[in-house]
Amino acid sequence: MTGLRGKVAIVGAADTELGSVPHMSATQLCVDAALRAMADAGIEKKDIDGLITCNSMAQPYMYHAEAIAEYMQIFPRYCMSAGAGGGTTFSVLHHAASAIATGMADTILISMADSLRSGLSRDQAMAMQSSSGHAQFETPYGATVPAYYGLIAQAHMAQYGTRPEHFAEIAVACRHHASLNPGAQMREPITVDDVLNSRMIADPLHLLDCSLVSDGGAAIIMTRAERAGDFPHQPVYLLGAGEGYGHEHISQAHSLTTSAAVDSGRRAYEMAGLGPADMDFAQLYDCFTPTVLIELEDLGFCAKGEGGDFVQSGAIKLGGSIPVNTHGGLLSHCHPGNPGSMFALTEAVTQLRHGAGARQVAAAEVALLHAQGGIMSSHSSLILGRDRQ
Repeated sequence: MTGLRGKVAIVGAADTELGSVPHMSATQLCVDAALRAMADAGIEKKDIDGLITCNSMAQPYMYHAEAIAEYMQIFPRYCMSAGAGGGTTFSVLHHAASAIATGMADTILISMADSLRSGLSRDQAMAMQSSSGHAQFETPYGATVPAYYGLIAQAHMAQYGTRPEHFAEIAVACRHHASLNPGAQMREPITVDDVLNSRMIADPLHLLDCSLVSDGGAAIIMTRAERAGDFPHQPVYLLGAGEGYGHEHISQAHSLTTSAAVDSGRRAYEMAGLGPADMDFAQLYDCFTPTVLIELEDLGFCAKGEGGDFVQSGAIKLGGSIPVNTHGGLLSHCHPGNPGSMFALTEAVTQLRHGAGARQVAAAEVALLHAQGGIMSSHSSLILGRDRQ
């Protein structure tokens, strides 16, 4: 099934200032990202007839997309605010693509931002962390998000003999890529020993196994493939998209070591008519290091249970068989919550335009992007390419 393959293109992409940005609210960051993406695409507000956002935790609105449209004084005929969670960041792309393909809109702006670092108090952040658990079966036991991912890591270790050193290799690779990225929040190189000697957060996860807390936003512009050549930069085409869902709460997961990335990845590959071996690089959701290892296995880059040896071999570093998170990922670039994957998307566009400088993947033509929300709950996979295929 070809579905949406090659029917739409990303023609604008941009990031805001990120890290700690106390002089800008979450709303201002969202608008700033939008304006930057429009400038990158060489268009004006009057050219936008579709808008998608996600709600902010630091500055929420009942109708977020409508509020941003009002703020910007744009009047789209297609307007949608996505639900929370990393997975929805990529799911909105096929919603936008469908809207364009069916004539609901012609040029869609997707902009997401939040201010988790400067916009939330410590108490608010902890309340947010603890709210994801099941009210009856999880929350009463006091676990927060890192503990749930620690449980996943422990399960993989018990089933496959994975070691903390394997998880640490992922943090080291992401930091190496971030060291080559002038925009990354954390750029100082780290070693496996640095990860293992950092403060324990939720056994076996140390501080450097955990993603950052950041302010920031990013945005893209999408339009019909037939118009893509009218814009100033190399278009990046949507070739495949897929979703997969296994559970909402971790206590209800059928498996702690295999996720619905298996399903979302398979569907994206089928739409694109491509497979894991065709990918030049991957941007994988890395809220905690174990997620990357499981995603590598579930998305077909290595066999089940071999993720530890795969990352230890250097395969996910620049120059390896499948460079992962070339901007530094959530672990080292930034993580402002729900919009975190947007930076993987703008990085993929930069890579496929061949404009990433020192961190450029040689001759990059096709990429796989994967995001997950909740506790390995909702999964969305994308395949992007320089050619419509």
